[in-house]
Amino acid sequence: METRLELRQRQQLVMTPQLQLAIKLLQLNRLELEQTLEQEVAENPVLEDLSVEGEGEQSAESAQEEEIPPVADAGEAEGAQPEDLRLEGFSGIESRWEEYFEERGSDGLDLGYTAQEDPDRPTYDLFLTRPASLSDHLLWQLRLSAAPDHARRIGEFLIGNLDEDGYLACRLEEIAHGLGVKPEEVREALALIQSFDPPGVGACDLRDCLLIQVRHLGLQGTIVHRIVDAALPLLAKRRYAQIARSLGVSVEELMAAVQVIQRLEPKPGRSFSAEEQVCVTPDAYVVKRAGGYQVVLNDDGMPRLRLSPFYKQMLRERRDMPSEARTYIKERYRSALWLIKCIDQRNKTILRVAESIVKHQEAFLDGGIAYLRPLVLRDVAEVVGLHESTVSRVTKNKYMHTPQGLFEFKYFFSTGLSGANGEEVSAVSVRDILRRLVAEESPSAPWNDQQLGDLLRARGIRIARRTVAKYREELQIPPAHLRRAH
Repeated sequence: METRLELRQRQQLVMTPQLQLAIKLLQLNRLELEQTLEQEVAENPVLEDLSVEGEGEQSAESAQEEEIPPVADAGEAEGAQPEDLRLEGFSGIESRWEEYFEERGSDGLDLGYTAQEDPDRPTYDLFLTRPASLSDHLLWQLRLSAAPDHARRIGEFLIGNLDEDGYLACRLEEIAHGLGVKPEEVREALALIQSFDPPGVGACDLRDCLLIQVRHLGLQGTIVHRIVDAALPLLAKRRYAQIARSLGVSVEELMAAVQVIQRLEPKPGRSFSAEEQVCVTPDAYVVKRAGGYQVVLNDDGMPRLRLSPFYKQMLRERRDMPSEARTYIKERYRSALWLIKCIDQRNKTILRVAESIVKHQEAFLDGGIAYLRPLVLRDVAEVVGLHESTVSRVTKNKYMHTPQGLFEFKYFFSTGLSGANGEEVSAVSVRDILRRLVAEESPSAPWNDQQLGDLLRARGIRIARRTVAKYREELQIPPAHLRRAH
């Protein structure tokens, strides 16, 4: 073992705080960016939101010229004792705060309260509502039933173990062991739950669910009951002739029973599923002009930031400010400058990427999905001079409003298939053509994958049968024998 000095060279990527902030803001969509900026305004006193006041926004060019005003240290003030300096500094700041609130709160709206309030105006909480869930609906029926207390306790536990489709998510033996009751008592409580609305709730599987609904309809012993009880796997494969032979009925009687089964609900809890409606706000608009298409970023409702002139003046003039306060304001000032510059850089990057996409997909904007061209991240990255990972961050969870509708940035990127005359056709366009071919086929004689591939090749699209099957499965289109109408 020995001690020696070595000189080595290596490359290392250093993520500065400004670069980390730029990457973070770049991959945010419009709603997330708005929430982030509102949080920054609430936490950073140097930042001000002028969107309500209607004043101008501080641009990144002016932010580049901003410098933190130099201030002399508190200890350099001649003739100032520590105690006197502390008192004078804080008294000056307090007087400035009084002036600040006189300017900003004269209308009574910026301080968190309203000057005048209408007593007859309904409050906001009167308009709040929550749709009844499946559990609420079942608990309401359980409380109205004449079941004893111990059965209600077991029933509440059973309702709590139903999934969103209304199926029981655990075994009866586990429930009996967990509650310390007999399995017979759990079965009685489950039978009570299965008698509630919606019919079929509390079942353990699809067969049990459909049998409960058949019992509610009073069809015990009919062909419908026999099919659900013994021939569901064959029914899923549409083996109608085989089912008719096994049950000893005609095909006409069987098809009449199948129509009844098709009207049953395989997911009883579906009507109570509270699916939240998500409203998508576009990050960019594509407008058609005389010379082509123009991309406009959507800044409606976004906070308009500027640096507070109050703190700027305080840094310039208050030489007797305490060192802790001066350091804090400088840090907040520097953070606000970085934020404004990163926002401007983000907007420019998104605009460049969007303009490159629009330029490449002008035929789609004019004619629709049939004219969508193949496009990959590398193509856009080479045009705008960015890395593919940066383009991927730009296109993530961002939407563009076009004359053809609202689309995600990622929608315009797709692989290509060889077409006529050596031109490539977008895979999205091929899937759309496949969907329209299936919609136009004869119900009694649907096309199989090989025939669909022949039809696509007749249109100049070179595609294999397995690729047709892959696209058909992505479109959730069943195979030909399941699409055939009997």
